[in-house]
Amino acid sequence: MEKKWEELSAAEKREARFKTWHSAEGVKFQSPEAETTYKKAVMRFKDAVLMEKAPDRVPIFPLGTFFQTQLYGVTPYEAMYDYGKLVSAHIKYLQDYKPDYYGSPAFVGSGKILEILGYKQYRWPGHGVSKESVYQYVEGEYMKAEDYQALIDDPTDFWLKTYMPRLSGALEPLATLSPFTWLWEIVVVSPQMIPFGTPPVQNALKALLEAGTEALGWIQQIVGFEMEARGMGFPTAMGGAAKAPFDILADTLRGTRAIMVDLYRRPEMVLKALERITPLYIKQGVGMATGAGNPVVFIPLHKGADGFMSDEQFRTFYWPSLKALILGLVAEGCVPFCFCEGSYNTRLEYLKELPKGSCLWIFDRTDMAKAKKLLEKAICIGGNVPAGMILTGTAEQVRAYCKNLIDVAGKGGGYIMALGTSMDEAKPDTLHAMIDFTKEYGVYK
Repeated sequence: MEKKWEELSAAEKREARFKTWHSAEGVKFQSPEAETTYKKAVMRFKDAVLMEKAPDRVPIFPLGTFFQTQLYGVTPYEAMYDYGKLVSAHIKYLQDYKPDYYGSPAFVGSGKILEILGYKQYRWPGHGVSKESVYQYVEGEYMKAEDYQALIDDPTDFWLKTYMPRLSGALEPLATLSPFTWLWEIVVVSPQMIPFGTPPVQNALKALLEAGTEALGWIQQIVGFEMEARGMGFPTAMGGAAKAPFDILADTLRGTRAIMVDLYRRPEMVLKALERITPLYIKQGVGMATGAGNPVVFIPLHKGADGFMSDEQFRTFYWPSLKALILGLVAEGCVPFCFCEGSYNTRLEYLKELPKGSCLWIFDRTDMAKAKKLLEKAICIGGNVPAGMILTGTAEQVRAYCKNLIDVAGKGGGYIMALGTSMDEAKPDTLHAMIDFTKEYGVYK
């Protein structure tokens, strides 16, 4: 009798997810060669991450937000407002550069949706920054110190009635709603509906409907691109996404200054909040990976880098919830993809606590020789190609740098060639040098 999903081990679940990704069900390949290329790329990624054997060669995944469109003269404003131009540029990029994996244009987002919602947390092209500029985060206390208990008591109610109204001008009236948990018997049904009859709340709902209609048109273009990209032979190396729980508090909710004050003034509330929200982001990562048929869950890491907090603070506030997130994803057969912005030289020892062959860590400014020595045959590492070299260096410099990375970090497998940061601009000659040289030199005998 076939086992039920909940009866499978973590390794069995992971194998099932890899099989789904590899099978590419529903994809119409443009040729037998495209199908072979796709399936080889999936196996190359799997072999690199699991480290049970070396892949055929070093996998290549240059991750970016706007550089794919910038290469073809599409401005950031056009990328966010003209979905046809966004998709067309991404297709041309795959045709011209042939990386192993594509990064979804969904990462760019829709400027029209942000406009409808009156979104406050970012300035985007044409709205707070020039049409030629990429979007910029507007840090603020979107959650106040006195809101910790509300977040801990009911995260969904807090998000709906406090966070979203502060985030979006169009949704400010949602703050007047009563908790939906008050809807428990006939005598409270009618009173519960009163706010929905007021013009401000109705306008907020209309904004959500308008944003939803726009989102459907946007996602149709994105899905069309993704099916075409796979048909060309390019899988994506990201099935889902989650965020380090501390970064949810420090980036999304409290802001940098406020969270650092909290570590001293209300550390117990920080720890309770981290414990409360961690399961939510395990669930998000698993759900997105399942829906995408791809086990890889992207986790950008921000506030845990060297120099941001002491080792004691990292050990107390950052690592336990991040480790719980990673282990929760691994237990469901997912592959966490931790994208470490900044330097993680003083954090590498913590990674030895993770199961062998369970995840991928892409590094920005970390010492790759040190990372390889500490984590060899334990955790797959990658990245470290400097953004500055791609933008201002020569093709020869890039080839030399990639050669050293392969020689130092790529020995025996367990390494993926990638940029150290998600780039918004690139030069054709240096980007070609990174991709083409890795394919030529990074072959395992």
